[in-house]
Amino acid sequence: MHFGASMFVTDYSMAPGGLAQALEARGFESVWAPEHSHIPTSRRSPYPGGGDLPKQYYDAMDPFVTLTMAAAATKTLKIGTGVCLVNQRDTIQTAKLVASIDQVSGGRFLFGIGVGWNAEEMEDHGTVHATRAKLVRERIEAMKLIWTKSKAEYHGEFVNFPELMAWPKPVQKPHPPVIVGGAFPQAARRAVRYGEGWIPLAGRNDVFATVPKFREMLKEAGRSVDSCPITLFGCAEDGDMLKRFRDLGVERACVSLPAAQADQVLPILDRWATLIRQVNA
Repeated sequence: MHFGASMFVTDYSMAPGGLAQALEARGFESVWAPEHSHIPTSRRSPYPGGGDLPKQYYDAMDPFVTLTMAAAATKTLKIGTGVCLVNQRDTIQTAKLVASIDQVSGGRFLFGIGVGWNAEEMEDHGTVHATRAKLVRERIEAMKLIWTKSKAEYHGEFVNFPELMAWPKPVQKPHPPVIVGGAFPQAARRAVRYGEGWIPLAGRNDVFATVPKFREMLKEAGRSVDSCPITLFGCAEDGDMLKRFRDLGVERACVSLPAAQADQVLPILDRWATLIRQVNA
């Protein structure tokens, strides 16, 4: 089982290059950066984790910038958006961003995506909350055409453009994996329809119940289990539980790190390095 770590990179956290080097040195496979362009002061949308929205949500840097720095500082570590809010980004420009970061990283990019939960945030971008899931699907479908065809066009309800040419193309073929984040069953359905992976949260999903159901959904759709592996976010420092995730066939377990400096983060990574060796012994 692979191991990843996510962090809201801020101006008061570890710098992305140093974090990435520390992860690579300790046997981690990937680093993940979440995204919020901003947080409206209205709190109409409740924080899914409950309670007050943590400060780091307001302060997060752009993931494509921080992940580029992480890639430049490492050799093998994969870099992933965890998750990119596609509903708040332009389709054509995001396709170029993804292809470009896959190029400069040597094919190490993992395109984690989500439909978002903060209605006010997405409304500031002109996105209607009620139709955001269909908008994301159309944008991903259109991006895949841009990445794989020399001349691409797309005509949907929300995304519509005539034939165009756009480079670079991604290093990974046919394109970086689109890994769909979110809860069962809605996000699982999206992953089955257009994803190359699914990201549920360990603390908000009974993964031992939902993962078998997800795999049945894949089979019913005519897809193999291997075509859409599971990346589990929010994993705890629990060796026995991590081994259960491994035995369940989870491809990647990820820890959520605090947006903090090295004196707080490195001891956590050292403990996880021990867990990685134990689980994969």
